[in-house]
Amino acid sequence: ALPRSGPVRGTRGELITHRVAAEQGSGVSVRDFALAVDATLRHPRGWTAGGHWRFQRVASADADLVIRLATPDTVDAYCAAAGADTDGYTSCRAGRHVMLNLDRWLDGVPHVRDLALYRHYLVNHEVGHGLGQGHERCPGKGRPAPVMLQQTLGLDGCTPNPWPRGADGRLVTGPPTP
Repeated sequence: ALPRSGPVRGTRGELITHRVAAEQGSGVSVRDFALAVDATLRHPRGWTAGGHWRFQRVASADADLVIRLATPDTVDAYCAAAGADTDGYTSCRAGRHVMLNLDRWLDGVPHVRDLALYRHYLVNHEVGHGLGQGHERCPGKGRPAPVMLQQTLGLDGCTPNPWPRGADGRLVTGPPTP
């Protein structure tokens, strides 16, 4: 069984607690989803790499972020209440709720062939919003996409990239979206 709380990931920076949830009837176990989220948040090229943030999965209701895998209808309802139109397709952050679209989790998107890579992107992108990060554009054709590029909707000439940092440890960034 999966422990309800996990170790602190990252060595320095603000501690962000998170709880994971998977909508009942989604066909995805909370355990499997939690393990996937943990793998993303502990990755050496993830948000902890810069020393600004640390993450810990907790069971408490007052976690900083609630990372929830949900059906498109549930995502649409949560996101619409926060002013975001997810159109049954995309995911969003609504307050402290990181709402991940179940269809994207299960099927990905046509322009990113590696589903595991896309899932890392999905978690990192929406958690990035929870950390205060805004959308970015592709910095140039053939370059790795910033994780804050809306890769679900397209790559604009960039190559798919699920991580905030490159192999060299530097942030992968692009111009802010107006």
